[in-house]
Amino acid sequence: MRVAIYTLGCKVNQYETQAMEQSLRARGHQVVDFDGEADAYVVNSCSVTAVSDQKSRQVLHRIRREHPGAVAAVCGCYPQTHADEVRKLDVDLIAGTGDRTGFLDLLEQAVAEKRHIEAIDQSFERRIFEILPAGGMEARTRAMLKVEDGCVNFCTYCIIPYARGPVRSAPLETAAAQAAQLKAEGYREIVVTGIEISSWGRDLKGGQTLIDLLEAVCAAAPGVRIRLGSLEPRTITEDFCRRAAALPDLCPQFHLSLQSGCDTTLKRMNRKYDTARFAQSVALLSQYFEHPAITTDLITGFPEETEGEFAQTLDFIRRCGFAQMHIFPYSIRPGTPAARMKQVPKHVKAQRAALAAEAAAEMHRAYLEGCVGQTYPVLFEQPKDGGFSGHAPNYMEVLAEGRDLHNVVKNVRVTGTDGVVLFGEILED
Repeated sequence: MRVAIYTLGCKVNQYETQAMEQSLRARGHQVVDFDGEADAYVVNSCSVTAVSDQKSRQVLHRIRREHPGAVAAVCGCYPQTHADEVRKLDVDLIAGTGDRTGFLDLLEQAVAEKRHIEAIDQSFERRIFEILPAGGMEARTRAMLKVEDGCVNFCTYCIIPYARGPVRSAPLETAAAQAAQLKAEGYREIVVTGIEISSWGRDLKGGQTLIDLLEAVCAAAPGVRIRLGSLEPRTITEDFCRRAAALPDLCPQFHLSLQSGCDTTLKRMNRKYDTARFAQSVALLSQYFEHPAITTDLITGFPEETEGEFAQTLDFIRRCGFAQMHIFPYSIRPGTPAARMKQVPKHVKAQRAALAAEAAAEMHRAYLEGCVGQTYPVLFEQPKDGGFSGHAPNYMEVLAEGRDLHNVVKNVRVTGTDGVVLFGEILED
C-alpha cells in the first residue's frame, strides 16, 4: 500500500514518523508525499497547545475532503489526551502515543478490511520503552536517537505527562548499538532525544544516569558528533560537567529549559528549580567548556505574571547571556492547572514576547561576535547563497565558499557575522 504521513510537533514525533516510515518500507509498502495519492494518510499529531489540536483537525478534514476513498488515520498526543474530540471526526483509525509497531499492523488492517479501528491504551500503565529504528533527519548527515519516553514533572502548563505516561528508558546497550549502526550508515552527527532525556535511567536498575549513557554512546560511535536535546537544569552538576567535558565528540551546545526567570512564576509553573539553581548550571557549563552555546525556551505572559515578574525575567536572561532562545507567548492548554489560573491579556503576552525577542537577538549577536576569529570543524549540509551552509559544534550556522560539501566536515576560520549566521573561510586540510 501507499502511505503518506503528516507530522506535527516535537523532535520525538519526527523521530517516530521516520521510524514508522522505515518499518513500512521494510514491510514492502511505499511511503509517498502527503500531497500525492495514497491508500492511507496518517496524521502524527501534537497536543502541546490547543492550536496544535486545531492543526491536527484541519489536516484530517483536508484528508477527507481531498481523498474521500482513502483511509484516514491519526496517532500521537491529540487522540491520547482528547479521544472524545477525535471520535467526532471522520477518521478510520484512531491510536495514541504507544506501540507504533502495533499501529502499523492496524493500519494494514484498516486498508485491507475498510473498517473503523480504535486502539488507545492507558498511558500511565506503560512500563516498557518501545525500541524503534533510529533514523536520519537529513540524508546521511544528522540522525536522531531516541533514548527516553515519558515525563513525570507535571508542569502546570503541560499536558505531555498525560499523553506520554511515565519515564521509560532505552537500555544503555541498545542505545549504544543504535549509535554504532548510525555511524556505520554514514551519519556524522547524532541528536540524543526523548520527551525528557534528563530523566534517562530513572526506571532502570543500577543507578545509571544520562552521563553514563552519553559515555557509552560516544564510545560506540567515535568520530560522530553527539548533540543533546533539551535538558533540565538540575542535570548539570559538577560530575556531569567533568565527565562530559572529557568526551571529545560531545557538542558544546546545551539547551537548558528555563521558561521563566522569576522564582514566583517558576513556582506557579511547578518547575523543579529556581533561578539560583539555573544560574549555577550556566556557571558550571561556562567553567568546563570554552564558549559553550547555552540555549533555552521562554514562556511570556504565563498566567498571573505581573510587570514586575516579567522585568525579573528580562534581567535574568540578560545575565545568563544565552546564545539563542525560543520564545513563546503562553498558550492555554485546556485540561492543565494553568488553564484555570487568571490569564494575562493576549496583547500583553505578545508585547512581552517582543521585548524578550529583542534581548535574545542582542545576546545572539554577542555570542556570534565572540565566535569571530575562532576555528571550528563545520559539518556542511546544503548549498546556500552561492556557498555552502553547515553547523559548528555549538550549532551556530556557518556559511563558507565551496561546492559539493554535503556531509563533509571542514575546519573553518570564522571571519565575521551579520548577527544571524557566521561567515568563514575553509582552511586547507
